[in-house]
Amino acid sequence: MLFFLDTEKKEILEIIKAILLGAVQGLTEFLPISSSGHLVLGSKLLNFHGQGLAFDVFVHFGTLFSVCIVFRHELAAMLVAPVAVFRGHADEELTRFFYWDIYVVMATLPAVAAGLLLKSSIDGIFSNILLVYCMLFVTGLIMIATPHLQERAVRLNCPRALLIGCAQAMAIFPGLSRSGATIFTGMFLGLNRETVARFSFIMSIPAILGAVILQSRDLMDNPPDSGSVLAIGAGTLASAICGYFAIILLLNVIRRNKLQYFGYYCLLLASGGLLYTFVSS
Repeated sequence: MLFFLDTEKKEILEIIKAILLGAVQGLTEFLPISSSGHLVLGSKLLNFHGQGLAFDVFVHFGTLFSVCIVFRHELAAMLVAPVAVFRGHADEELTRFFYWDIYVVMATLPAVAAGLLLKSSIDGIFSNILLVYCMLFVTGLIMIATPHLQERAVRLNCPRALLIGCAQAMAIFPGLSRSGATIFTGMFLGLNRETVARFSFIMSIPAILGAVILQSRDLMDNPPDSGSVLAIGAGTLASAICGYFAIILLLNVIRRNKLQYFGYYCLLLASGGLLYTFVSS
């Protein structure tokens, strides 16, 4: 009897840990504080044994769902735009979304290349806690610099989209925020900060989807056991809900040009982590 009670308590505890990590994934995937870095740190702090390939894939599905919900109108227009353009029925707005289709493809190419080239090294990269803290420090510095970047009368185009895509590819290193790096790069190029933010969110869709597809073959070879399904589901739901609110929050923060506060948080977390690492070593 005690064995079954202990087992049930462990399962409940794992579900709570999954919800916490799912919430962390949802919030940090879009807030410029690095989802990968926080998941690495969170998994170690919580000693979450359910954190594995299946959990990682499904919580990313959660964040993918949230960004699709927030930008459902833009995505619908981007799907319709190519057909309208080729038929010659596109108005100015659909033409603009057609170009955004092209820009998203351009921005995704560096991430695809980085994912394929570094796929075999991912496990080693994600196990390096010191690298996480160093990259969080970099994220903090670029976020603190954002209020000083001046908007210029430039528009999004293929070269700028490619440069923003290179910033996204660099965020394969845990601790370097994908949203932070892409938004900073766009603002550095002189683009409107809200336009850059929306583009950053939309261009995350193929990046997240690509990461899920790359892991899907391994997931099919090693499916989750029945005992972890509930924890994975809870974590996925938490990821989707928190991701939705994180996007809304960040758009409001960007309108007020207050991204530096995320930078202060990253510097504080990185400094504390580095100090703890050196003291405990």
